[in-house]
Amino acid sequence: MDPDILKSILNSVSTGSVSIDDALKSLKHLFVEDIGYAHIDHHRSLRKGFPEVIFGQNKTADQIIGIMEKMVQREKIILVTRIDQQKAGIVISNFSKAEFHEDANMICLIKGEIPATGKGNILIISAGTSDIPVAKEAFLTAKAMGNAVETIYDVGVAGIHRLFNHKKMIEAASVLIVVAGMEGALPSVVAGLVDRPVIAVPTSIGYGSSFGGLTALFSMLNSCSSNVAVVNIDNGFGAGYMASTINHV
Repeated sequence: MDPDILKSILNSVSTGSVSIDDALKSLKHLFVEDIGYAHIDHHRSLRKGFPEVIFGQNKTADQIIGIMEKMVQREKIILVTRIDQQKAGIVISNFSKAEFHEDANMICLIKGEIPATGKGNILIISAGTSDIPVAKEAFLTAKAMGNAVETIYDVGVAGIHRLFNHKKMIEAASVLIVVAGMEGALPSVVAGLVDRPVIAVPTSIGYGSSFGGLTALFSMLNSCSSNVAVVNIDNGFGAGYMASTINHV
């Protein structure tokens, strides 16, 4: 449950405009709501500062809609990751505020403005244009979590001079997310330029010996730049979430 919604219920009880019994009904599923195929963690916003995120892959459109119908009553922000265009079309037709971002395979349902609560800027860098979908997933996640976010695309090691044209942006960032496929070298380069945390995201982009992103993953895990941490292959959401957590400390 969003903290502001909970505060509103408690204030209504304190002023007498809502009875204790009615408030109790509103808080009946404060912790977990069992809808058969999902146990919705409504308490997560209060516990962790951000609501549960729906992983859309392998869920049916009806299942996603059912989860969202319960969440939308209690949350200001709902994210659905890894959802294809066909399912997304069905889902967003049921929610007027929902928007499908095809370039990230994400649905964002956001009520009102998201205040910027992060301490600084998050910068997301992609090695290639083909890495942008994963970078965009990180961007939308970090943005929804209340951060100022900037992007630089297609500045990989095949033409490293392109990266240096953005030196001021790179040095001004509080946290950096670097997304790369192929040999996954870019995070090490970026981390060698700054004294800030760099979150490396390997992507499954590349030819046969990239092994679906394993080569980039192993390269990033073996980085000699000591300020690099690595998330899983294609996990833009995880990178955006972790960057936001760091940026709010």
